[in-house]
Amino acid sequence: MKNTNKNLNMKEIPIFFASDDNYLPFLDVTLMSLIEHASKDYLYSIYVLNTGLKEESMQKIKRFENKNFTINFVDMTDYIGDLHKKLKNVYHYSLAAYYRLFIQGKFPQYKKILYLDCDIVVLGDISKLYNVDMKGNMLAGVQDGFVQAVDAFRLYAKEAVGVNPTEYINSGILVMDLEKFREEDIEDKFTYLLSTYNFDTVDPDQAYLNYFCRERKLLLPAGWNRTPAYLDYNGETNIIHYALAKKPWQTDVPLGEFFWHYAEKSAFYDEILKIRKSFTAEDLRKKEQAGVDIVEKALQIVASRMSFYPTLLARVEIK
Repeated sequence: MKNTNKNLNMKEIPIFFASDDNYLPFLDVTLMSLIEHASKDYLYSIYVLNTGLKEESMQKIKRFENKNFTINFVDMTDYIGDLHKKLKNVYHYSLAAYYRLFIQGKFPQYKKILYLDCDIVVLGDISKLYNVDMKGNMLAGVQDGFVQAVDAFRLYAKEAVGVNPTEYINSGILVMDLEKFREEDIEDKFTYLLSTYNFDTVDPDQAYLNYFCRERKLLLPAGWNRTPAYLDYNGETNIIHYALAKKPWQTDVPLGEFFWHYAEKSAFYDEILKIRKSFTAEDLRKKEQAGVDIVEKALQIVASRMSFYPTLLARVEIK
């Protein structure tokens, strides 16, 4: 599944997304922004991990292919198998969020990859993110702004996941050293924990990644994953991440104008407009309530003492 482009003088950059049909319109917006700012000195192999997508929608996305970009849709159904039944829907997160934990095994040809969420707009050259010096770390990402901003999430990170809150990484934009993931058997450890404990979390894949890589993470400048929690960020903004439950295609959100700049040019624009127009006051109320519920859930998980850190602290099977 490697890039088949014949220009072998150009270095390949593999970039992974995970999506279901509901998120393909927003992936379209993301890709438009990414391609506009990407250096032409590289070959970009785009992989969209999924468990079945509409052919018509995939063909729309494929229109982006050119001499620098290939787009591959990879159905993960068979690879994940029965484990899919154990993956938990958590608040506004899609089950597709877990797929990044299976990249190391599904794609043995790659040593290093980028993983990006679909609810982002790219304003910088993505090759600069890929070429960051990992300094021997397994994972590179940006400090999670919401963990820093909310006391309950800070407590959750420290007491439930066993990670210093100031070093808790948001998993929406990641540089992953797959060789080191394989050395540490991260995929096997994840499937073991999922099958054995299936812990409650408020941030499903993110909690696992922060736990496994807790001593081997590189913190990147906030501009590579600027969320509404970083509204006062003064550095260069390379990626805007609409990481809250409320999204710009639903209601007004901070920095939403960057999303609409590209959405207006999207092949899915009419569909995105329909989504926006159909979003009701009751939908907004539910989103706001979810924001309250997730804070309460974080505190419940901490109080239960049945999460990652308390459960595994005295055990030797996963360290």
